[in-house]
Amino acid sequence: MIIGLVKEIKNNENRVGLTPSGVSVLVKRGHKVLVEKSAGVGSGFEDDQYVKAGADLIDEKVSVFNKSDLIVKVKEPLEEEYDLFKEGQTLYTYLHLAPNLKLTKALLKKKVIGIGYETVQLKNGRLPLLVPMSEIAGRMSVQIGANLLQKYNGGSGILLGGVPGVMPGEVVIIGGGIVGMNAAKIACGLGAKVTILDINNERLAYLDDIFFGRVTTLTCNEYNVAKAVEKADLLIGAVLVAGASAPKIVTKEMVKSMKKGAVIVDVAIDQGGSIETIDRVTTHDNPCYLKYGVVHYSVANMPGAVPRTSTLALEAATLPYLIELVDNGVRAAMLKDEALLLGLNTYLGSITCEAVAESLKLKYTNPETLLK
Repeated sequence: MIIGLVKEIKNNENRVGLTPSGVSVLVKRGHKVLVEKSAGVGSGFEDDQYVKAGADLIDEKVSVFNKSDLIVKVKEPLEEEYDLFKEGQTLYTYLHLAPNLKLTKALLKKKVIGIGYETVQLKNGRLPLLVPMSEIAGRMSVQIGANLLQKYNGGSGILLGGVPGVMPGEVVIIGGGIVGMNAAKIACGLGAKVTILDINNERLAYLDDIFFGRVTTLTCNEYNVAKAVEKADLLIGAVLVAGASAPKIVTKEMVKSMKKGAVIVDVAIDQGGSIETIDRVTTHDNPCYLKYGVVHYSVANMPGAVPRTSTLALEAATLPYLIELVDNGVRAAMLKDEALLLGLNTYLGSITCEAVAESLKLKYTNPETLLK
């Protein structure tokens, strides 16, 4: 199979879908890999490393798309890339289609086979291709929040860990999944007072155990959320419904009740955001805005700020599934691996992810009826 690796164009997105090591694995298995010039530079991988690994270096993105059976990316394509799609081509990347009608329509129109990392799901509910970036984003969320709390960044001037004789800052995390757990690790490490809210009581019990009671766990309901948000110095949105738009857990009125100079970091923004006042996606160039006296951070590609770590972690998760796709063929791989089948978002003009179809109010088609 001919695999294309293209350079990301999202603002300050320096991750890349494959390292030279990954390219070498694919080439040794008999596949051809086309790499757009400078695709890996942002993550510290030079063009000559890809060439030594066996890739063909291509000057223009359009040529990579034209010649490839399968395109490997990190982030969802932007509008200027939509015209590069070709019918029957497979796109293997984070898609986040639920809040993105334009991209969804473009994939359907061009009859692209769209496989979203974020919806590949194991029988136990684990999202193996989302986990590494969730771990990174969760840890980054506290680092970013601690920085934004500094007065010169518009924050209230709170040091999360406090000092002897002074109370630590309050970190409130909505969602106790991978993002929330990793955010709590960093916040606890800094010495902050941490509260996690989640709807799953078994998950809350697990978090209470692993943190040895160092975090406060609360059932996520409107009353508890309102009380917790009101006292937060740093509020982290870490809510995920696989493939679907994130539910709005924190209302505008709750945000209005927050302290002046408090900070919100909504990690769920790539699925539409879980905070009602997060009304725009920001970029690493201009990551924040002030609303009701609260600093809002809503960058959709947070791990892109630490591309070396992110790329290596991402490839470790995505490469085994990519090997399945290219060795067996996309159709056979999907029928063979139920987790991979759940990653199928669009297939030759049909939406094959139920959560995406429901979020966008479009027709859903069971993928098995299309593949068999």
